Amino acid sequence: MKKFLVIFSLILLITALGIGGYAYYLYDYAKKSVNEMHEDVKTDKPKPVVEGKHIKPITIMLLGVDERPGDKGRSDTIIITALNPKKESMLMFSIPRDTKTEIVGKGFEDKINHAYAFGETQMAMDTVENFLDTPIDYYVKVNMESFRDIVDAVGGVNVNNPKAFEYEGHSFPEGEQVLNGKEALSYSRMRYEDPKGDLGRNDRQRQIITSIIDKGARVSSITKFDNILKILSENVKTNMTFEEMKDIQKNYKNARNHTESTEIKSSGKMIKGTYYGIVDETEKKRIHDLLNEHINK
Repeated sequence: MKKFLVIFSLILLITALGIGGYAYYLYDYAKKSVNEMHEDVKTDKPKPVVEGKHIKPITIMLLGVDERPGDKGRSDTIIITALNPKKESMLMFSIPRDTKTEIVGKGFEDKINHAYAFGETQMAMDTVENFLDTPIDYYVKVNMESFRDIVDAVGGVNVNNPKAFEYEGHSFPEGEQVLNGKEALSYSRMRYEDPKGDLGRNDRQRQIITSIIDKGARVSSITKFDNILKILSENVKTNMTFEEMKDIQKNYKNARNHTESTEIKSSGKMIKGTYYGIVDETEKKRIHDLLNEHINK
């Protein structure tokens, strides 16, 4: 649910930590953990330069997947982030999971979150790229069941709830509050009682992600990273290499200070008994233009 990057903002900070034997151990452990997370996908273009004199904007797709034994699940959370190092800015938006679009590689239209169920990360990335008409450079896939552990590892998250509600045995009053891992997972999942439906849930997810980034950037105890890295290595996959992560940390970390977000507007429609979100061509063009304006300046 997991921007800058929900999770990797935490890992990458390790490279900037102090010196000494334990810092070296963490660096070595981080590299080993990232190697365990690494998983290649085919991309439409070479990865952009993220170090040196010609640092370019990058796009990242975050997939939140509910994986259970014997079921690879669906990508119920799809968040696109564009980082512009020159502008020191970050654009973030969610793609509603019920969005009706072509499933690339299958030859028919379905809900966009079904792409992962059909062809895992590769098909999900191809389908999202086709929907946005824009290449994606990197992806991060997170097992959502681990999300609560990530929140607890950074000491909880701060959110500003626009509407009081109860969900999964938790009460969320209106206004600012601090949530632990279990509470944050429930807060991010509720949608049927929200007047905005999936859009409201996406807003709450982005709140949590932003807070994780901010809290991770302020983690003061070097010993916390042992636990964070263990959680990540067991529950995250990405096509980033360790060296790319280090360069992103170095050159894109200030992007989190200027965050812009938007919503993809759609209209609900029942088709043969199944609910879909229909995004018209005008809205697709608006999102495409906004994304490309951010990464081409």
